[in-house]
Amino acid sequence: MKDARDIIQSPVITERSTQLMAEKKYTFIVDKRSNKSEIKRAVEEIFGVKVSNVNTLTTKAKPKRVGRHSGYTSVKKKAIVTLTPDSKELEFYEGV
Repeated sequence: MKDARDIIQSPVITERSTQLMAEKKYTFIVDKRSNKSEIKRAVEEIFGVKVSNVNTLTTKAKPKRVGRHSGYTSVKKKAIVTLTPDSKELEFYEGV
């Protein structure tokens, strides 16, 4: 069993993800090997909310070049977590 803090790596704060926050949908970068039930359990444990749905997507590695050196970007897995209507909202901007 993995620790919840190892599964959820960081929140994704973009223009689109902030628009989804109005619908109680939150986006996180998660561990590549985690599945939907582990992500659900981790979000419920860390933030103390009820999760109704989890959607995941994996971004492919893109080729990048810096000068004559070439390589690939890293593969990332994102999770879009939908909360139940009666759960509280998550606050990422508390200090701002």
